[in-house]
Amino acid sequence: MVIVGISLIHASQKMSNQVSDDGARRLKRIGFLFNMVFIAEGLLIGIAIAICNLINQTDLIPGVIAIIVGIHFLPLASLFQIKVYYATGVLLCLLALITWLIVPDTVMVGEHQILAPLSLLGFGCALILWTTGLTLWLGIKNSSRTIADEE
Repeated sequence: MVIVGISLIHASQKMSNQVSDDGARRLKRIGFLFNMVFIAEGLLIGIAIAICNLINQTDLIPGVIAIIVGIHFLPLASLFQIKVYYATGVLLCLLALITWLIVPDTVMVGEHQILAPLSLLGFGCALILWTTGLTLWLGIKNSSRTIADEE
């Protein structure tokens, strides 16, 4: 993902930095709303952790965080007009809910006891987020090729 990030920075340097007054206002508003979404996410995660600790349900923390992170993708999808964020948000929330409702607390693999919900949630969230990142990168990479071909 670091290489992907560097390639996106490199591609963005080829883009025009000319912005109209309307565009500048829109970018400022997007920046403000983006910051509000992340502040809300951070506050909600902090509150959720505190509540889970208070009620001695620390095993719920990863699932609650996955739901909060999933929900935070929904306004970002609308804000940035990135449809894959809707899928990312819904999938993260569904994964957490399915993990709570269906997955047993532990599973034996050979002689080893595995915390199944934590493992499924961790690997599932990683898979969803990596897929989102790669999807965005491939989309940007393809559109930058299209723009380069048109010039």
